[in-house]
Amino acid sequence: MNDAITAKILVVDDEPDVTTLLVYHLKAAGHSVQALNDPRRAVNLAKEFLPDLVILDVMMPDLSGLEICRALRKDPKLKQVPVIFLTARTEENDRIAGLESGADDYVCKPFSTKELMLRVQSILRRRSSGEQDGQGKLLEAGRIALDPVRHEVKIGGEALSLTATEFKLLQILMERRGRVQTREKLLVDVWNYEAEIETRTVDTHMRRLREKLGDEASWVETIRGVGYRLSDRKA
Repeated sequence: MNDAITAKILVVDDEPDVTTLLVYHLKAAGHSVQALNDPRRAVNLAKEFLPDLVILDVMMPDLSGLEICRALRKDPKLKQVPVIFLTARTEENDRIAGLESGADDYVCKPFSTKELMLRVQSILRRRSSGEQDGQGKLLEAGRIALDPVRHEVKIGGEALSLTATEFKLLQILMERRGRVQTREKLLVDVWNYEAEIETRTVDTHMRRLREKLGDEASWVETIRGVGYRLSDRKA
């Protein structure tokens, strides 16, 4: 991948075969990788390693991936680090629980290594898009102010903590203010997915985004049966 973004990636899975496979492919793609089979050490290693991306198994003894993800989201230095879950649990409710715990993506086992690598690159591009695509233009709606260059969102001057995916989702809505964005289009533009993969992913992230926006959540409108848009009303 000539346009690949290289990064520091932490892999946590209690199956050594999985971590060995992922370390091989991630290093071959130019990434710096740390891997663990003991989930109890994951948070401390993350604090030392300060990864750009974490790949987490969900079902592990002693400490689940969900618990680790929640712990990462509580740490000031790690709360915006993207997380991809790996899991053998394929039920929709399990996927939703993973996304609502703060994960950015969810890949079911057995997984295609090629697909996982594409998703890694997609998330890394999304994480860096604020620096590369911002053009310095401050986006505003009501008390919401989004700075693409600084990769910051503030509400009434107070900083808002968003994951890379939530930031990209809000940025697209603000850039296309007043225009309806279908779930399928958001999947392609934010996640770089083919539309048929999982439109429920958009709804789950949108719900998390609205919760964080609090009183300003009314700016994000649901267009029933279609998708979402940012209101073009005057503040």
